[in-house]
Amino acid sequence: MHTYNPISALLVFFSIGALLYFLFRPSKGWYWILKNQLTSNEKTIIEDVLKQLYHFENSNNKVDMKTLVHMLSFSNKKIVDAINIMTVNNLIYFESDILKLTEKGREYALRIVRVHRLWERYLAEKTGFHKIEWHDRAESMEHRLNHDEVEELSRHLGHPKFDPHGDPIPTKTGKMAQVKGVELPLLQVGAMGRITHIEDEPEVIYKQILAENIHIGSLIKVVENNVTRIVFLSEGEEFKLAPIVAANLTVAPLEKEILVEDNVTRLSSLTENETAKIIGISRESRGESRRRLLDLGFVKGAQVSIDLVNPLGEPNAYLIKGTSIALRNDQAAKILIKKD
Repeated sequence: MHTYNPISALLVFFSIGALLYFLFRPSKGWYWILKNQLTSNEKTIIEDVLKQLYHFENSNNKVDMKTLVHMLSFSNKKIVDAINIMTVNNLIYFESDILKLTEKGREYALRIVRVHRLWERYLAEKTGFHKIEWHDRAESMEHRLNHDEVEELSRHLGHPKFDPHGDPIPTKTGKMAQVKGVELPLLQVGAMGRITHIEDEPEVIYKQILAENIHIGSLIKVVENNVTRIVFLSEGEEFKLAPIVAANLTVAPLEKEILVEDNVTRLSSLTENETAKIIGISRESRGESRRRLLDLGFVKGAQVSIDLVNPLGEPNAYLIKGTSIALRNDQAAKILIKKD
């Protein structure tokens, strides 16, 4: 007679769970990689190659065939076939073993970049998708929209100049605004500035920045800068980053020092029995989410306090204009206050 062993059952359960994770992990699971290999068409591969070459050239880096094959999730044969087609069509050329864009290829690449960044802006302003999903979803959509659909999307969004990460969006003629600022590690101790760009690649570093809840548009002051860490103050909180992570933040130094009040902080830091006035809403809150907060009464000058603390951590209820409003911590972190 067999007896039930709970440890064995748990091991089987976690083994199956791990297998399913590796098979169906969004965009990077074995199933999706295999599906991508089988369904990828010539146009998709060509556009991905052009975009990669554009990003390399824009960062003053060089790329050869070996590097390109390593970066793209297509078979070697498909990439080589695409390179041959692109060469014949005067989109790229070889300088020794280095791949480079022709003017025609660069114009094509800019059109793909335009679609990608417009779609990220759309996802940020018009949908509820988490920011970690924006890039992959835009990667998929950039190959689908035609010229008229892209122009309609741009018009619908008000012809924005920047995507939600602070990257400039090319116009339909290929012109782009300049990103103002320098990498955070280049700022001296005591320097003040505003975050103008957050690089979303590589993904592992971007996830660290998201975990720290650092917001684009935030005012910062550097208090420590050395080879091991960068420490800065922003919105009532202290942030500590490794230099390699901090380098993904672009900060526009302020031309003149401004007074930063010590008690200006995020609503998420408010505790019971404290009251505060709303200073504003972070640029990190966009589109429908921003309008919803304003409609709920979180406007400049409004008095706010905690009405109910959730014993499980979140959401908490805030009393604003006589109404109790429940907010998650990530929502409250985008509302700036001055404590009384």
